[in-house]
Amino acid sequence: MQIDDLRIYLVVIASGSFTAAAEQLMLSKQYVSRRMAALEDSLGARLLIRNTRKLSVTDTGHTFAQHAQRILEDIEEAQQAVSERHQALHGAFRISMPMSYGMSHLSPLIAEFLSRHPAVNFQIELADRYVDVIGEGFDMAIRIGTLADSTLVARKLGELPRVICASPAYLQRLPQPEKPDDLLQHACLRYGREGQTGWELKVDGKRKIMAVSGPVQSNNGEVLLDAAVAGLGLVLLPEFIVGGALARGELVRVLDEYIPSPLSLNAVFPQHRQRSEINRQFLAFLQDRLSQPNP
Repeated sequence: MQIDDLRIYLVVIASGSFTAAAEQLMLSKQYVSRRMAALEDSLGARLLIRNTRKLSVTDTGHTFAQHAQRILEDIEEAQQAVSERHQALHGAFRISMPMSYGMSHLSPLIAEFLSRHPAVNFQIELADRYVDVIGEGFDMAIRIGTLADSTLVARKLGELPRVICASPAYLQRLPQPEKPDDLLQHACLRYGREGQTGWELKVDGKRKIMAVSGPVQSNNGEVLLDAAVAGLGLVLLPEFIVGGALARGELVRVLDEYIPSPLSLNAVFPQHRQRSEINRQFLAFLQDRLSQPNP
């Protein structure tokens, strides 16, 4: 088994075919096919199922891919640990971030970090989906809200206050809500899982779920912001999304005394990535910058 075979194997899986992998690696299709056959022979196991239409991965192949990824990461970290004694921080770093917060807050910080470490190569995915950090090969993911139990390491970066608000035009058509139960008479624009669970508010110091409903549900806060400004209903969103509209008078806060607890902002990463110098330095940088006023 050769180390390069592991790299080729992971590219084959990611690209879905020998042809695409060969183009990406600038190798011949025949060479890629031979190396994959040699890899399977050395392991004594079938990793890939080949047919004329598509390439599929066996269960053994998926398991081996996870180990191959870790082996390559360990090699990279070992090389980096040695070279860092003589050179600046460098290497690839793949990160997943929420769409709105990533664009408004994290993108400028990444640019600042890269200005200090120009040899680092960031691969950034902006998405509101819940990525599989280990399975999809991310070095780190930034997540907002309660974290599910997992084997990932989590580090808190801060808290994000939330606001209930609506446009002045909407509040002219309907009486402004004065208590949480009033929300049941209003159109409420719901974010993500709130579409199924409702809004969680503080009532007499306790958590209460309000089974709100309305014309729009989305996994993207900017979509709900536009709907709220257009007068389609009340919205419960983090201040970093609605702050500008509130300052311009396009939205008005309501039910401030019942606002739920702030959302937790966390960085999560696989346990084996704790040894990565890029991971350590970038995490420390985020914790420092996000702890400052108006980061």
